[in-house]
Formats: sequence, structure tokens, C-alpha cells
Amino acid sequence: MIPSIPQPRVLRAAYVAYVAVFFIFLALPLVIVAAFAFNDSQFPSLPWEGFTWGWFFGSERPMIGAFHERGILRAIGTSAFVAVGVSMLAVAVGLSNAFLFNRYRFRGQGILYIFMLLPLVVPGIVLGISILVFSSRVANGLWDMAQWDVEALRPGLTLVILGQFSFIATIATLVIAARLQKFDRSLEEAAMNLGAGRLVAVRTVTLPYLAPALIGAFVVAFLMSFENFNTTLMLVGSDAPLTIAMFDRLKEGSTPLLNAVSLLLMLGSSLLALVMIAFQRK
Repeated sequence: MIPSIPQPRVLRAAYVAYVAVFFIFLALPLVIVAAFAFNDSQFPSLPWEGFTWGWFFGSERPMIGAFHERGILRAIGTSAFVAVGVSMLAVAVGLSNAFLFNRYRFRGQGILYIFMLLPLVVPGIVLGISILVFSSRVANGLWDMAQWDVEALRPGLTLVILGQFSFIATIATLVIAARLQKFDRSLEEAAMNLGAGRLVAVRTVTLPYLAPALIGAFVVAFLMSFENFNTTLMLVGSDAPLTIAMFDRLKEGSTPLLNAVSLLLMLGSSLLALVMIAFQRK
């Protein structure tokens, strides 16, 4: 724990070996998935049949690549649409929550904060089932009372966005609140002393300071929404996001096409993470 204390070579070697094995354990499945995306075979398994780009750019059966598979491309577009909607809602509500819990003190604040954190400890499939049952009962009640069929309360993209938002907003709140807590409020007071109103001071001083956290929260929310499966499975309708589409393909039989899509997702996630890190450093 204290680097200045001398340690036996055996202990240091064991620690280095442990760290190496740990990262190999994390990375090896991803490397295997990526490698079989280039296997010239109908199955993502040994023996190795040769190198090919067909599972990315192939346009004829039986080797239709990820960039020519309409079902996969449609699912990627659906996931991106859902992720953008969830991210915008999560950042907006997360920013409001961060100000609420950081700037104000009121009765029942502790209980309200626990309720905000509660979706993080509820399993995703339970959360999805609960939202589905509640929305279905409300929709059925409106139909029985007024013959009013509210499509937004039926399984579909609207319900998927609301379901994912219910727990991703909590994560966005924690990311934004962590940076807001470090903000020096005397900067706002100085702006108001120079004639700015409270809202103008927040817009011109506080929000620029929170910009890295806002972008970070948006990226985290986007990635969590894009790869969410459990909650989405319970709420999805006819338009399936990518995780559901890949699950349906997997039930029919795995092909290296799914490996290719997984590799593209890994590259996309890594790129977003690098962009976020670079922006925060800047």
C-alpha cells in the first residue's frame, strides 16, 4: 500500500502476475470474439478456415456482412434513436437533480435521494416487468373507461425509452453532481455582483464548468442505453434495438456476423470513451 516500503521480489512478482492474469481474463473473451469475426467459415468456432472481410462487407449469401445486413442496420438505427432520446432526458433530469440535492435542503430530502438511487439496485428484468405491468394496467383502464388506446403505454420504443431512462437518469445525476459539488459558488456570486441575474450566472459560469460532466454523462447514458438488454427485452415492441435483434439471431444459430457486429460495437464504445477523455483533458 505504501510504495516507499521495501517489498520482497517474490511478492512484487506475484502482484505483477496477478495484474497480468486479471487483464488477460478480461480481454481474452473480447479478443476471441474479434478474431472469429474474420474467420472464413459459417460458424464462429475452430478450425480456422482463413481470413476474410466478408462478415463486414460481404453482399451475397451465405456471407452477408454487417454493412449489408438490413435487419442489423435497422436495429443499429433503432438503438441509436433510443440511446439519444434516453441520453437527452437523463442529462436534463440529472442536471436538475444535481442542483436539487446540492443546492437545497428540504424535508424528506434523504428519502427522496434513496428513491432516486433505488433503480440501481433493482434487477433490470424486474424493473422492466414492473414498468410493463403498470403501463399495461393504465392503458387497459383508459380503454375500459373512455375507449382511449394510448399507444405510448403499450410495448414499443416509447416505453423502452422511459424504461431505460428510469435508471440511467440516476447515473447521470451522480456524474453531474460529483462535479457540481466541487464548484466554487463564489464565482456565481461574483457574476451576480457584476449585474447578472441568477439564471444568467448559472448559464454563463456554472454550466460551462459542468460541460465535461454533462458530456461525460451523455456518453455514459448513450452507451448504457445502447447495450441494455434486460429492461429492453421486457418493453420492446415490433421495432427491435440491436441487443434484441442479436439475441433473436443467436437463437436461430450463431454466425461470425454477430462477432463482426460485436467488434464494431467494441470499437465504437472505445472511440466514444477516448473522445470523452480527450474533451475532459482539454
